[in-house]
Amino acid sequence: MSIQPDNDRLFARLRRVFAVLGFIYLGAVILLAVPWIQSHILYMNALKLPWNAHFDAPERHGLAPGKTANIKIQTADNHTLGAWFILSDAIYHDLSFPPPPSAAELHISDAVAQRPTVLFFHGNAATRALSMRVRLYSGFTSRLNANVLAIDYRGFGDSPGTPTEDGLSMDARAAWDWLIVQGASPQDVLIVGHSLGTAVASRLSVGLSEDGVKFRGTVLMSPFSSLYTLLDTYNIFGVFPVMLPINMIPRAADVYKSFLVHKFDTLSVISKLKVPILILHAEDDWDISHTHSDALFDALLEPYLPPVYSPAASQVSWSAQQWNEHHAQLVARRETRESLLTRTVIPNFGVMDQFDSFGERITLLKTSAGSHNEVGTLEGVQEVIRVTFFTPEDLH
Repeated sequence: MSIQPDNDRLFARLRRVFAVLGFIYLGAVILLAVPWIQSHILYMNALKLPWNAHFDAPERHGLAPGKTANIKIQTADNHTLGAWFILSDAIYHDLSFPPPPSAAELHISDAVAQRPTVLFFHGNAATRALSMRVRLYSGFTSRLNANVLAIDYRGFGDSPGTPTEDGLSMDARAAWDWLIVQGASPQDVLIVGHSLGTAVASRLSVGLSEDGVKFRGTVLMSPFSSLYTLLDTYNIFGVFPVMLPINMIPRAADVYKSFLVHKFDTLSVISKLKVPILILHAEDDWDISHTHSDALFDALLEPYLPPVYSPAASQVSWSAQQWNEHHAQLVARRETRESLLTRTVIPNFGVMDQFDSFGERITLLKTSAGSHNEVGTLEGVQEVIRVTFFTPEDLH
């Protein structure tokens, strides 16, 4: 009995499956060129997890009674942002237990005057009440003994409005200004961003640096270098490169990217920062490749490395002398890089590279685990933040 008919039917089914998948992919690509759909996919602010969040009762999301003030912050363009101000454990433990519900709000000025504060910008989707983010706050208030100000951008959580790149930047600046009005010293504020929030944190940090403001530093957790490069490296479910079919068509990728209305280009501005910087990424991050953190770190290191010049002619026509000079430049660059960097291997945890820029310490931490969303909750990561930005006096 011949199996040829069965094989023909199998191949016919497979062709239909791949044809359907191809049409679905083509339809998705076309839809993503529409600005309205782009924004919804990028921000995912309609996904307001946890559902029916109790922003005015943070205790119901795991925070200690009376430790968190649910506040409102006004932006320069008259948007109202929902936010939580969470007392550091050092301040909270001085209160009698259980404190009254308004305890945190009554102690904001004392808290920012006595303790450092983490200004936290979350990633896309969900709200400040998401359990993963609450675990971050708890780590910051206990291991760092710092207060935390966590905002929901416009269009997120209980903050009305529609998110835009410039709008998120204004939200970040409003949160910073609110802390200063409450009495916080700029040198006591550590700016921390996660995922999409790293672009927000970077833009705020650059703006402050350009204004000559000296603050404690910037932490970028699971960052991406820019939205353009994120498309190049993003894999669906961590497996299928989303741009692979488009990249097979000459110049198609560049044409497609020209329809992007958002940039979030941290790579082009990060070298303007003049404060200590910690870039951290888990190597098992399936959402954003850790190579984005490498690119940001390399951009900060680049001004200290000798350039590599290549003759204008094609490499095929290079002379032996030109090849030797090119090789010598590459060797000098590698040796200079090695001399500038201090590498620390932390067994069973990760690798940390550091160098000094403008008198400030720049650190790249790559952990072996932690994924995209949980890397900031690792105790080891919080310890690196502690030793990088906090003195023993800060912690007592």
